[in-house]
Amino acid sequence: MIARLSFSFFALALLLHGAGCSHYRLGTGAEPTFRTLHVAPVVSRALIPQAQPITSSQLREAFIRDGRIGLVNDPAAADATLILTLTDYRREVATVRPGDTGLARKFDITLTAELTLRDNRTGADLFARRPLTVKRELFTDSGQTQAEYQLLPLLAADLAEKARRSALDVW
Repeated sequence: MIARLSFSFFALALLLHGAGCSHYRLGTGAEPTFRTLHVAPVVSRALIPQAQPITSSQLREAFIRDGRIGLVNDPAAADATLILTLTDYRREVATVRPGDTGLARKFDITLTAELTLRDNRTGADLFARRPLTVKRELFTDSGQTQAEYQLLPLLAADLAEKARRSALDVW
């Protein structure tokens, strides 16, 4: 009798659990209000050499990997346009070299941008000048210039991912 009651309780719990999970979907659950997107070339007001092409390609790749919308090259053919402007690049000393406190061993690098998403059908901004900030640590053991050059694609990828989430993930 107890075994039968226990089995019935377990079956009921399993049935309720299955019913609760039956409509679960990965992702945000919200669909973007646009189907096609034009990613405008990145504009830079920050002094970072080669940042514009690297960030532009990382931004396009982030949307392609997501797959929810299509990218188009012509803004007239797009439902929306994404505009990213790099506004600041900062390098702050985090750790100095043990033998010479005048030389930095590690920097905290911060890249700041503004993001605008414009609905091309209405001409209205879905959002304007939304601030985005990404940070990474930079170790200068192999030389500061080389280390910063290698860090830029990582910063750009982080920034592109934040821009993708800002444009597509509606909570």
